[in-house]
Amino acid sequence: MSRWLGLGLLSLLAACASTPRRPPPDIAHPPLRPTPVTPVQPPKPTTAALAGVRAGPAIESLGLTAESARGALAAFRLSCPALVRRADPSELTRQGDWTAVCADAMTRLDVDGPDFFARWFETAVIGDGASFATGYYEPEIMGSRTPYPGYDTPIYRRPPDLVDAEFTANPNGPTGRKQRGRMQDGQLVPYYDRAAIDAGALAGQGLEIAWARDPIEFFFLQIQGSGRLLQPDGTVMRIGYDGQNGREYLAIGRSMRDRGLLGPNQLSMQGVMAGLRAQPDGGRAIMEEDKSYIFFREVVGPGPLGALGVQVVGHVSVAADPKFIPLGAPLFLTMDRAEASGIWVAQDTGGAIKGANRFDTFWGAGQSARTIAGGMSARGRALLLLPKGTVARLRAMGDGEASAQR
Repeated sequence: MSRWLGLGLLSLLAACASTPRRPPPDIAHPPLRPTPVTPVQPPKPTTAALAGVRAGPAIESLGLTAESARGALAAFRLSCPALVRRADPSELTRQGDWTAVCADAMTRLDVDGPDFFARWFETAVIGDGASFATGYYEPEIMGSRTPYPGYDTPIYRRPPDLVDAEFTANPNGPTGRKQRGRMQDGQLVPYYDRAAIDAGALAGQGLEIAWARDPIEFFFLQIQGSGRLLQPDGTVMRIGYDGQNGREYLAIGRSMRDRGLLGPNQLSMQGVMAGLRAQPDGGRAIMEEDKSYIFFREVVGPGPLGALGVQVVGHVSVAADPKFIPLGAPLFLTMDRAEASGIWVAQDTGGAIKGANRFDTFWGAGQSARTIAGGMSARGRALLLLPKGTVARLRAMGDGEASAQR
């Protein structure tokens, strides 16, 4: 009997093995799903030296024209006093690198431009060299130094309670990044944004240097960073950048496009202006989405002035990120817009001009400058012009650090 029982058990087990069993629904296991893995993005380089620098083509191969080199040499000469005395945040050059170059620039005639650049400079590619350039200009808008009927938008100087402070995670370590704001109860808090300032946060403090007639025109003058006020009596008042509130900048054109307020071909300055004027509130709510706010001072004499404190020149000066381009250095752009191609000099900065090979080309004043700058969006390649021997020195330093790490 035990034998038959054993055979029965074996038969039962065989049957169980050959017939798949499904667990009852209440204990069924859900199907396994792969867990998505978010790729870890490497940190973006913070300086040109960290982005990587390699040698570019010879200066002679760029085809510098006498006219373009003449303007670049004149602008470079103006930059020299700052170049020889200021530290270079890009970590590409040392102060002494510019001494002999600038000494020769001071003795050169402007017609010597091509020979000057070929003698003293070599080209360098920062990162991958892929460049993007926009444009800016010196706007002319209706404004008044004194209150005047119809001129209702205040233009403020930098407020005294706007402060800069440095923060670091380790109080005993090196200084960290700068933050801008105002002190409240002993704490640094964000400064008033555009909406708060429009609502009167700075009113009654005597900070007004002038009043603008058109708030939309003034909004775009703030983006440009300087401009001319055409006053009711026919005189002109020039104003220049005097600080920013530390709040984040928003490109309202992209925001309007994403909401269907602009068509695909309306992203020029002129298209955005038209889109704002079509809004029931005159575009105020949309403009206030850009929390950044620019303060101004009156500029007397030649202008406008760039970040180096020298006059920026149309078709010659560009704004760049000083962590990637030594301010005052020349550069050469080969772009898909012919107007933006050629030799330029980095003499300015901008709140939205960040990263390697990102530039804002300056076009001067007047209607032509307004048209070109307002529609400028160019892509191509950028070459930085550095004193000869710089690339080899940087490469040797990199090789030395790599050897030490090994």
